[in-house]
Amino acid sequence: QIRLTESGGGSVQAGGSLRLSCVASRDTQSMDVMAWFRQAPGKEREGVAAIDKHGVTDYAASAKGRWIISLDNAKYTLHLQMNDLKPEDTALYYCAAERYRGLTAMEALTRPADLGSWGQGTQVTVSS
Repeated sequence: QIRLTESGGGSVQAGGSLRLSCVASRDTQSMDVMAWFRQAPGKEREGVAAIDKHGVTDYAASAKGRWIISLDNAKYTLHLQMNDLKPEDTALYYCAAERYRGLTAMEALTRPADLGSWGQGTQVTVSS
């Protein structure tokens, strides 16, 4: 089991930026894929960005052009740089990872049930 700890959430105004971080308890180079998901009240969990062991990334349409996912293997840390935030980005953001299923970044975004490790989440609130 991998322990994942998110941080970096907060309250910002529309147009602002936040950088989320997720520290893993194991070497991130051992992960097949790591990803960010979000869930707003009353809505389903949504994959927003993922990066696989080859460094290939994928993004939800809502995140493309605004956000960047990156992995600092030296620090066992996954980041999500979120720019141009909008009120509809308000949600609880989760980090997730998988070591054994060989998922690609694209697969990770649409198959959250196949990711075995999840963090507790960090809240992002964007006001208009």
